Amino acid sequence: MVQRPFPILFITATRIGDAVLASGLIRRLVDEIPGARFTIAAGPLAAPLFADTPGLDRLILLEKQKNGGHWLTLWRQVRGRRWGLIVDLRGSATARFLRSQRRAIKRKTTGEAVHKVIEAAQVLRVEDEPPAPFLFTSEATESRAAALMAGKGPILAMGPAANWVGKAWPIERFARTAMELLGPGGELKGARLAIFGGPEDRRYVEELRKAVSNDRCIDLTGKIDLLTAYACLKHARIFIGNDSGLMHLAAAAGAPTIGLFGPSDDRLYAPWGADTRVVRGGRSFEQFKAMDPHLNQSISHMMDLPVSQVVAAARDLLAATKEETADA
Repeated sequence: MVQRPFPILFITATRIGDAVLASGLIRRLVDEIPGARFTIAAGPLAAPLFADTPGLDRLILLEKQKNGGHWLTLWRQVRGRRWGLIVDLRGSATARFLRSQRRAIKRKTTGEAVHKVIEAAQVLRVEDEPPAPFLFTSEATESRAAALMAGKGPILAMGPAANWVGKAWPIERFARTAMELLGPGGELKGARLAIFGGPEDRRYVEELRKAVSNDRCIDLTGKIDLLTAYACLKHARIFIGNDSGLMHLAAAAGAPTIGLFGPSDDRLYAPWGADTRVVRGGRSFEQFKAMDPHLNQSISHMMDLPVSQVVAAARDLLAATKEETADA
C-alpha cells in the first residue's frame, strides 16, 4: 500500500542555538507521522542544520526584512499548498492565514520562564516528555566527520568563540584549561584538541592552537559546515565552550558538555542532557542584567570565571562519564 504524503510546514528559529534546542520536535514528527514530508523555514544561519532531514521537500531561508516583510514573502511561497500540519515556533500570524488541517503555534508565555527545549515542546503539547535536541545526518556527513576526527586517543573539543564579546571567556583561559587537561598529570594527558568555530574566528583561536603540538591539534575553525561539526562532536570525549549554538550542537551530539555562562540565562539556555554542566563565575544573570540592561556593551563579562573552576568542572564530568564511555 502506497503511503500518502503528509505535508508539514515547520517554521523554526533564526538563531542556531534556538533551532538546535527545538530540533527534537522534527524527530518526533518523523517517528510518529507516517508519510511526513517537510518544508522547513529557518533563518539563513540555522537552515543548514536541517539539510539531511528525512522527507525534506524544501528548505526555505527566512531572511529578515523591514517591517516584517519576510513573513509576507514566506506566505507567498507556501500559500498554494494545503498542509497537514503547521508548526510555527516563531508565533507568527502567517500560519493562521494558510490552509491546514492542524496548527501548532507558539503562544506568548505569561508564566515562569522555562528552558527552551520545554518551551518548544509546549507547542506540540509534549512538554511532559520533551524531545531532546537531535539532528539528522547523512552517511556522507558521518563518514567525513569520522575521517576528520580519526587518530589515536580521546579528544577535548573546544568552542571558544561567541556571537557577542560579552559572552566570550578569554581565549588565553581556554588555552590554559587545555594545557592543564592535556598536559602531564592532566586527566586527558596526551589526548588531542579539536577547535571549532566559524570563518571569522580563525585569528581569534590562534593562541588556543598553541596549547598543543600540531600533530595533536584538529583545527576545524571555519573549515566545516554545521552538520559536519555536529557529526564531529559525536567523537569528542568532552566539550568546553561558551554559551553558543556550538555548545548546543555538542550537547545534542551526545558529547559531555560544559557550558560557560555569564550574561546569559542558563535557566533557559543551559546545555540539555544528563551529561552536561553549567559553570559561571560569582555573578548571577540578574547581576549582569543590572549592570548591562540591554546586554550589548562591548566588554567581556566573563572575567570573574577562573580557569581552576572550569578545570574542576571538567574533571568532575570526565569522572562522571568515564564508565558509560567505556561501555559505549
